[in-house]
Amino acid sequence: MFSGESRPPAARNDYLTGRQAIRSVSIGVAVQISENGIAFIKQAEGFSASVYGDAGNEAVGYGHDLQPGESFPNGITIEEADALLRKDIATRFEPPVNEVIPPTCTQNQFDALVDFCYNCGPTALETMVGHGWNQIPVQILRWDFEDGQPNEALKLRRMNELNLFQSP
Repeated sequence: MFSGESRPPAARNDYLTGRQAIRSVSIGVAVQISENGIAFIKQAEGFSASVYGDAGNEAVGYGHDLQPGESFPNGITIEEADALLRKDIATRFEPPVNEVIPPTCTQNQFDALVDFCYNCGPTALETMVGHGWNQIPVQILRWDFEDGQPNEALKLRRMNELNLFQSP
């Protein structure tokens, strides 16, 4: 977590600078999702104690995609789901967000982008941010399709992410 002015950027890449293949990493602590951001993802994902199908993958808890060798034949508890969510965010979703944020990124913007990345994946994040930081409010709303069709649940999630992104 950070308090605005004291957070150094973890990285600044060509998506933000407009320069081809230039990446300058700053020394400092990477930004982490806030408790508000964790709650945001939990609300958006919902909890399932049992394994379920999710966009062609098996998932459990708060949208944790089962990894090779993982199985939960007896389901999981809310506490186990929370631990999986936090591990997934720290290892798979915070790092790509830290690579694309500018020094001016607020905690709410970071949290919104981690949720977007958690839901759509790091490649989608890179594509969206590739249009420019100032275009995120427009671009984020375009990611509301599933299997080529508009999806009302995704539309609502994108609107909620946008509201969080634009909150001070």
